[in-house]
Amino acid sequence: MSGANPLNHLPPMHPEGQKFLAIAGGITLIAFVWFGQPWSWLFLGLTIWIYTFFRDPLRSVPQAADLIISPADGAVCLISEVVPPVDLDLGTATCTRVSIFMSVFDCHVNRAPMAGTIRKLSYVPGKFVNADLDKASDDNERQLYTLRTDSGIDIGFVQIAGLIARRIVRFVKEGDRMVAGERVGLIRFGSRVDVYLPQGTAPAVALGQRCVAGETVLGRLGYITPHTAVVR
Repeated sequence: MSGANPLNHLPPMHPEGQKFLAIAGGITLIAFVWFGQPWSWLFLGLTIWIYTFFRDPLRSVPQAADLIISPADGAVCLISEVVPPVDLDLGTATCTRVSIFMSVFDCHVNRAPMAGTIRKLSYVPGKFVNADLDKASDDNERQLYTLRTDSGIDIGFVQIAGLIARRIVRFVKEGDRMVAGERVGLIRFGSRVDVYLPQGTAPAVALGQRCVAGETVLGRLGYITPHTAVVR
């Protein structure tokens, strides 16, 4: 009985990364032919890293309509009470912001936190300071999304470029209909995503917790704690 092909278990790669993989693979081939070790192994490692960076695995998305799902892989680096950015058009009332930091080893494909329609998109050029810092929300290059859910509630989330990241790639446009966990964009290379939970919703994650895009629940609409009733 033949064993399973290990290649069948590799996650697919997002097309955005194919040109980078081709360049790295070509350099690796040249290094093996002309330079030998150890440079060839270094470039091979770089090629493998590029593949893993742009990996785009399938995710099992929770189906409850009131769940807010993590749009990014990474660790929760900040949980703050803030006024949402004006560009999100979410009003001036304070809400909870959950920030997820993506290292260069995390999957960087970002996903819609809920089902709904993209109501507003705003791009803000800026700096490239460490995305782990609080000021990155105001200083760094960023792409803002406002999504209106089927129940009429707006939720905002923001892709923020980091110290190494130099491009935010957006896959959607205003008016697009999204399902929860659907791909909305990616950031190259190392970055952060902020999610602004609607008022009356408490975070279901803690500082330092690892999140999986399209799977980890950040909160539930109207729930102050995991054991309270929904606010109608």
